[in-house]
Amino acid sequence: MAEQAQALRRTPLSRDRVLRAAVALADQAGIESFSMRSLAQDLGVVPMALYKHVANKDELLDGMIDVVVGEIDPPRPGPGWQPVLRARILSAREVLLRHPWAPLAIEARNQATPAVLDYLNTMVGILRDGGFSTDLAHHVMHAMGSRMLGFSQELFDDSRRAGRSGAADPTPPADFPAEAAARFPHLAAIATAASHDDTSVVGQGCDDQFEFEFALDLLLDGIERLRQQGWTSSGPHGSIR
Repeated sequence: MAEQAQALRRTPLSRDRVLRAAVALADQAGIESFSMRSLAQDLGVVPMALYKHVANKDELLDGMIDVVVGEIDPPRPGPGWQPVLRARILSAREVLLRHPWAPLAIEARNQATPAVLDYLNTMVGILRDGGFSTDLAHHVMHAMGSRMLGFSQELFDDSRRAGRSGAADPTPPADFPAEAAARFPHLAAIATAASHDDTSVVGQGCDDQFEFEFALDLLLDGIERLRQQGWTSSGPHGSIR
């Protein structure tokens, strides 16, 4: 093992090696104690050597997120949109269970990374291919929120939100650049699919009163349906499909 570690340390640095080493270190030590210095020490190099491959810690974190998101299984064609979407979300959850620091890192970014945008773009594509209008797909993305990425944001868990510089909105800004729109057409379509009342916006992004009530009513309707079915977590309907 010691010889393997020494051989790895002698391997020339590359951006991919730096990012994967960073992910492994964050898996082991957590994102709170993660630093460029600790990563350099783990790789057996001086900290300045890292800056040949990443400009700063923010770029490093973005790259780490993209490595993690890249582990999510691609969509598997199926007879309907629901099992396809469900399988991919569960795959994302499995990935995040392997990298428990990732949800906090994703939430803390001011902008979604390219891999996150690509992932969300394909998720909107699944909805659109399943017969959803851009308007309905827009609101479904809001209702799902971070669950689209395999986790749910905890409203009262302040420890997860400590030090956040801003939450990543699951949909892009309305002024989607033309270049990005060409690369992520489904996201660009829903970015302008609905207007929002700026006077009722809570926080960043599109979280206005309409979005809140849409998500609330959607959840309540689902809960009522389960109530009528006599659903219990240990019963035959414990898994919703």
